Amino acid sequence: MTKKTILFSKMHGLGNDYIIIDETQSESISEDKKAKATAELCRRRFSVGADGVIFVHPPQGEGDIRFRIFNADGSEAEMCGNGIRCFSKFVYDNWLIRQKIMSVETKAGIKTVELTIDNDQAVAMKVDMGLSSFKTDQIPMDVVEDEFIDQYLRVDDQSFKLTALNVGNPHAVVFVDDTDQVDLDKWGPAIENHPVFPQRTNVHFVEILSSKEIVMITWERGVGPTLACGTGATASVIAGNRLEKLNENVLVHLPGGELEIEIYEYEKSIGSLMKGDAILVFEGILLMNL
Repeated sequence: MTKKTILFSKMHGLGNDYIIIDETQSESISEDKKAKATAELCRRRFSVGADGVIFVHPPQGEGDIRFRIFNADGSEAEMCGNGIRCFSKFVYDNWLIRQKIMSVETKAGIKTVELTIDNDQAVAMKVDMGLSSFKTDQIPMDVVEDEFIDQYLRVDDQSFKLTALNVGNPHAVVFVDDTDQVDLDKWGPAIENHPVFPQRTNVHFVEILSSKEIVMITWERGVGPTLACGTGATASVIAGNRLEKLNENVLVHLPGGELEIEIYEYEKSIGSLMKGDAILVFEGILLMNL
């Protein structure tokens, strides 16, 4: 086993924190060790600590750059709204791509990111999150229904009125009267690992303040409770709009801050734009046994 030196940046989007590693020139961590290394690096108090690790890769297709994200448990995710904002700021500020509009390859397809630049640094990002789907075979969800919208799901000894959808990754949205009364540590993992979700799911409990404003708390798949979830905010607004509870432009309050979500219709499908910031916390050097 060889010790290897790896440069990294620690960043966060509304408290959703990530370790960013640039692999555009060479592979810092081999493919067969990425999952294990991620789980080790994300252990709070024992390592750097984070909700996940993001790798910056050269493009494989038509995008400008490629985004890969691994959850804290080592599983690879399709996309992450807060993560892709951190990724885009890292790419711009480190001179990998000096474009105000960039196309980013993800496992959920190409995402377009528009950057706001101030003093030669990216300070805010608007991400086109792409199109969503309520089709249960695309979430995926193992039920007989073609769509699972505002329907009851039995979880242990309780039933939740739940809406499931895919916005590049799977989400379950539960509208509640008061998020402060939700036992997130109990019901988050119970829904995440419910048998109807063969690939597990992200779980969100949402309190509606008005048709233009919500409060959301999240149990993130493969991570646990997080201070923010960009794709979750997107999914919650789309679900609320489908249920005629929310407008097309909604301010989402999360434990770590706020996100602006705007949804649009495209060829009978619903897409969304997410706007928020990303912050560089610190940079460092890892010395790892690889």
